[in-house]
Amino acid sequence: MFYALIKRLFDIVVGLFGLVFLVSLTIIIKIAYMLTGDFHPVFFVQPRIGKNGKVFKLIKYRSMIPNAEKKLKELMRKDKAIREEYKITKKLLNDPRVTKVGGFIRRWSIDELPQLVNVLTGSMSLVGNRPYLVSEKKDMGDCYDAIVKVKPGITGLWQISGHNNVSFKSRTELEATYADLACLSLDVHILARTFGALIGGNR
Repeated sequence: MFYALIKRLFDIVVGLFGLVFLVSLTIIIKIAYMLTGDFHPVFFVQPRIGKNGKVFKLIKYRSMIPNAEKKLKELMRKDKAIREEYKITKKLLNDPRVTKVGGFIRRWSIDELPQLVNVLTGSMSLVGNRPYLVSEKKDMGDCYDAIVKVKPGITGLWQISGHNNVSFKSRTELEATYADLACLSLDVHILARTFGALIGGNR
């Protein structure tokens, strides 16, 4: 109970401070996109799996082309290597759908910042498990029940564990472990490691 209370209070305080910068940051990112000829919405909203399996709408800065899902299906249909990579990791290391602006904001994890809105509304926390796609529920297998015991987070155990080289199965196992071990000291450790990674420009 104490852990949950402290975590929620910390989420609210950090979320409120973070929102102060979101307005000006959104304007800057919008201008950057417009300068590249991209006039599509700067935000990306998508249904994700939350605590206890409840679906919520996750908010991020858009880092891909507008028709990213359609393009992924096309790439997987035409390229066997891409199809195999996505099957294993559920992501592409050198994703051709990422825009120039998107590549920059991803490198510094700026694309994640609008999730502070999700943190303030209580659907997410600063630290937790990855907010999984609804379509990934089946692939989460036996780890699903453990993972949804906690709120998804902007950062987590997977993000500080070399996640670009971790398979989807290993990722879910890591996050099931976090759900079982979640405590204040572990959250502080994850936040410290996340900050260190951001300073180095790594994700």
